[in-house]
Amino acid sequence: MTEPLKLAVVGHTNVGKTSLLRTLTRDIGFGEVSHRPSTTRHVEGARLSVDGEALLELYDTPGLEDAIALFEHIERLERPGERLDGPSRITRFLDGAEARQRFEQEAKVLRQLLGSAAGLYVIDAREPVLAKYRDELEVLTACGRPLLPVLNFVASAGTREESWRAALGRLGLHAMVRFDTVAPPQDGERRLYESLALLLEKARPQLERLIRSHEAQTAARLDSGNRLIAELLLDVAACRRSVEARAEPEQAAIRELHEAVRQREQRCVEDLLRLYAFRPEDAAAADLPLLDGRWGEDLFNPETLKQLGVKIGGGLAAGAAAGAGVDFLLGGLTLGTAALLGALAGGGAQTARHYGNRILGKLRGERELTVDDAVLRLLALRQCQLLKALAARGHAAQQAIRLDTPQERSWREDQLPEPLLKARAHPEWSSLNPGGRLGRSERQEAIARLATELA
Repeated sequence: MTEPLKLAVVGHTNVGKTSLLRTLTRDIGFGEVSHRPSTTRHVEGARLSVDGEALLELYDTPGLEDAIALFEHIERLERPGERLDGPSRITRFLDGAEARQRFEQEAKVLRQLLGSAAGLYVIDAREPVLAKYRDELEVLTACGRPLLPVLNFVASAGTREESWRAALGRLGLHAMVRFDTVAPPQDGERRLYESLALLLEKARPQLERLIRSHEAQTAARLDSGNRLIAELLLDVAACRRSVEARAEPEQAAIRELHEAVRQREQRCVEDLLRLYAFRPEDAAAADLPLLDGRWGEDLFNPETLKQLGVKIGGGLAAGAAAGAGVDFLLGGLTLGTAALLGALAGGGAQTARHYGNRILGKLRGERELTVDDAVLRLLALRQCQLLKALAARGHAAQQAIRLDTPQERSWREDQLPEPLLKARAHPEWSSLNPGGRLGRSERQEAIARLATELA
C-alpha cells in the first residue's frame, strides 16, 4: 500500500489556512476559522482517502507571526566561514532554546514542513506584498521542500494577484494556483493537485486518483441533488386537498396546504445542505409567494382519463352500461350518475380506490385544492439556485445563502416538464397526501425523468 503524501499548509496568520483545509476536506467543523490572529496554535491533521486507502495527509499549522525577527535570528546563528545548506540552518535553529520560547509557534511550522513532502503556502491576495512575507518565504524555502503558493480570496474585490505573481516569480516560485476557499473555482481542486504533481512527480498516481475520485463524487452529488429536487416537485405537483365548498373551510385548507408545501421545501433544503456537508443555518428561504392554491379539475386531465380508459374495455364499461340517471358534467366528461356509480363498482376495487372517492366528492359538491403552476416553477427555480450555489460554495464560507425569487426565464416561461403534468393525475405519488404509495415504479420513473431534465 502506498504511503500517504504529507503536505504542510503554511503561511502568515489569518490568511485562510484552516479555511483551505475545510474546503479540501469538505469538513465545515475542521479547526477554527476567525478574523482574530493566531487562531490555530497547534498542528492539526486531516486525511483524504479513496476506497479506504489514505492518499493524502494535510497538516494545518499555526500562522507565522514575526518572520522578520525569525529570519534575522537564523542569520545570526550562522558562524563565520560556515556554508550550511538551508535544511541544516533550520535544524540548528530548531535545536536551540529560542525555538522553544520566543519562536515556539514558528518552530511548529518548520518542524511540520521538514516532515512533509511539500508545503502549500497560503496567501491572502488582498494584502500588499510586504517585507514580512518575503522573509517568510525565505525561511520556508530554506527547509528544502517544494512550496506551492495558493492565492486565496482572489474572488474578492481589490485583490493584488498580479503583484503577488511578480513577487513570487522573483523568489523563484513560478508554479502557483488560484484557489479561493470561500468560492473555489469549479476546477480548483484539479488545478491544485495537478500543480502539486508537477512538483512531486512520484506522487502523481496518488494525486490523479484523488482528482478522479473528486470529480466522480462531484457528479454523484449533483445527480443526487437533482433527484431530491425532482422528488420535491413531484410531491407538490401531486398534492391535493378535498374540501367542502364553503369560504371558511376553503381558507383553512389553503393555509394547511401552504404550510405543508413550505415544510416540504424546507426538508428539501435541509437534504441538499446535508448532501453537500453544510449546516442547516447555511441557507435560508424567503416565504413562498403566490401560494393561494387553486381549485383543480385535474381529476379529468388527459392522464387521469387515460388511467380510467384502461378499464373501459373491462369492468368499467360493463358497469357504465348498466347505469341510468341525470347527466352530470365533470370537466368535459358526461356520465349518468347511476352509470358513474355502476362504472366504479364494475371497475373493481382498484378503480374505486383511485378515483371513486374523488368523483363522489365532486358529486357531493366538494372541491379539490392543488398547488399553482407558478409555485411549482418558483420551487424549481429556488432549489436549482440552491444546488448551484452549494456546488460552488467552499466550506469556509460564513454567510448564509439567501433563497430569494430567482430571475431565470426557462422555468418561468416554458411548459412544465411532462412528469409534473402527469403527477397532477396521480395523488398517490405525493408524500403530502394520506395513503401515498411512494415506492411505485411509475413514480420512480417519473422522478428519474424529471431529475434528468433538471440536470
